[in-house]
Amino acid sequence: MSSQSIDRGTEWLTKGGVRPTRQRVALASLLVGDGKNRHVTAESLFAAAQSTGEQVSLATVYNTLRAFCEAGLMQEVTVDGARSYFDTNTHDHPHFFWEDEGRLTDAPADELEIARIPGPPEGAEISSVNVVIKLRRT
Repeated sequence: MSSQSIDRGTEWLTKGGVRPTRQRVALASLLVGDGKNRHVTAESLFAAAQSTGEQVSLATVYNTLRAFCEAGLMQEVTVDGARSYFDTNTHDHPHFFWEDEGRLTDAPADELEIARIPGPPEGAEISSVNVVIKLRRT
């Protein structure tokens, strides 16, 4: 990893108030080191870390991704209630899920219109709305 990607990863952690341990910096650098947003699964981030020689367990990757979400650095997007993707773009936006590839990508937010959503039950408030549009190649 380049020193620039490590610096970006460290700054990103600091912005979220997350203590920059060696493993967190390594994972953060893989996530935001090139300045681009990405969608990852814990397994894909684990594989990327392994390919760089980083010694990290899959459990640590899961725990770290959850900590990044809790700090507001990422958002978790669940597809089919079974598989979680983690997105470094924390702005509200819809997603495409490519079923044949098991891949999540951003969908154009300016093309999404939601006219009305049901009100929450008494004693609850809406914390977020996730829109995942599933795609199948024809």
